Amino acid sequence: MKPHGLCLPTLGAALTVLALGCASQKPAQGPKDALAAYANALRAGRVEAAYALLSDEAKKQLPYEAFARMVKENPEEVRDISSALARPSGPPLVTATVTAPGGESLLLVYEAGQWRVDASAIDLYSQASPEAAVRAFIRAFENKRWDVLMRFVPDGKKEGLDAAKLKKAWEGEQKDELTRLTQALAAALPTAKFERIGERATMSYGAGGTVELVREHGAWKVEEFR
Repeated sequence: MKPHGLCLPTLGAALTVLALGCASQKPAQGPKDALAAYANALRAGRVEAAYALLSDEAKKQLPYEAFARMVKENPEEVRDISSALARPSGPPLVTATVTAPGGESLLLVYEAGQWRVDASAIDLYSQASPEAAVRAFIRAFENKRWDVLMRFVPDGKKEGLDAAKLKKAWEGEQKDELTRLTQALAAALPTAKFERIGERATMSYGAGGTVELVREHGAWKVEEFR
């Protein structure tokens, strides 16, 4: 029987995501303990105990009644998921994200009993995600790093283009327009939403502005900027 209001194919993903958002409560003292307690509660049918281990954000997304119905109406899938959670493929990775007033995010990783700053803190021109690429693109333009900006040009548009030609074009007639666009883009970035489909992503900003990105060789590049 399918749960009302929740597609069965998405149940596994929903439960797994919620499990990974478990709050650390007694007797669970760490991520591994929290997952084990959650998996054991699901396996034993202790729905209230399992729900109590979810994070506050998870509970906002899924009220208790819906969670209980989902567990009750899909016992086999819940059993499979609880078994998988009880056997994690590796040690848990604990991370935290700190957001600066300007909207930039800094990732910290908990290692050997200490919080450490992730490599993203030193990668000023990261292309690891659409958001990181747009932020890096703006920083490179503001710093007049034409060599770096060449990294953001898709392969299909690089023919006949180099850093010197890019500088000439973007510091010439296009300078004022590009400055206006990048300023508007920077202002919108802290609250921007990216629509991602496969290897492409789009961000809308300002009054009808759009940035279209494409991922090539694992790096996000700016395909169109208007």
